[in-house]
Amino acid sequence: MCQIQQPGSPNFDSETNIRDCRLPNCPTANCNVSLCNMSKRRDPFGHKLWIKRALIKMIGHATWSRYVKKNTITISGTEHLQDLPDRNVLFVSNHQTYFADVIALLHVFCAVKNDQQDSISDKSYLRQPRLNSYFVAAEETMKKGILPRIFAYAGSVSIQRTWKHGTEDVNRKVRMDDISNIGLALSDGWVINFPQGTTKPFVKGRRGVILILKKYNPVIVPVVIDGFSKAFNKSGLKMKKKGTKLSIRFKEKMNIDLQKPADDILEEIMDAIEQSERFQSKL
Repeated sequence: MCQIQQPGSPNFDSETNIRDCRLPNCPTANCNVSLCNMSKRRDPFGHKLWIKRALIKMIGHATWSRYVKKNTITISGTEHLQDLPDRNVLFVSNHQTYFADVIALLHVFCAVKNDQQDSISDKSYLRQPRLNSYFVAAEETMKKGILPRIFAYAGSVSIQRTWKHGTEDVNRKVRMDDISNIGLALSDGWVINFPQGTTKPFVKGRRGVILILKKYNPVIVPVVIDGFSKAFNKSGLKMKKKGTKLSIRFKEKMNIDLQKPADDILEEIMDAIEQSERFQSKL
């Protein structure tokens, strides 16, 4: 029988568990993802992989032209992604829209999986999308309408914001279940995190990212994005201006001393994603 790990097990890996099974004693001749594997496999959150694959391909095809045809996107630094482990990688990035920048990053991850460097111009990568990519998002955002719910199934790790609920300012502790869910996503693949927790530029980073780093010690890759707030509205679902220059720049993985004070670690991250005071002063 096919020896396939179940979600939540130490060796579970969404990407591994969708590969073709070729065991000689498998009861299904020429066992493949559609017959023996994909239809039953789930990610660590219980989402069916065949549905995720379909949703990611659908989202990819629906949004590709917004980055490549209707705007111009420049991608650099994907050589820093080539030798990354397949799991426990945390991408820290500035944030400009709720969804447009996230989806662009997922496009790049799929392209890199299919050996495309610094480009998403050849969308053939959507035939074999990367399924173990996740992004951290506010749970209230992911419940607003059908499209956010589709995005959520495709790879969101939804969390409760500690400083805001809707339009109301609040002050509450980090929900530790949220940190655990981010850890679950890290155990399966790559996770995109926006340390500032907002699309406003040059806002100080939130301490939740420090909890993630200290508890799970992931590989940390900084990302700097630009142009998305000019091209898209705040949600990132509608275009504001065609012909905008978009950019995604990946930097080398960071070597952070996690024994340093939390504020120093946070400042180092903000500096890496070019959201610290010294970058604001350059404007």
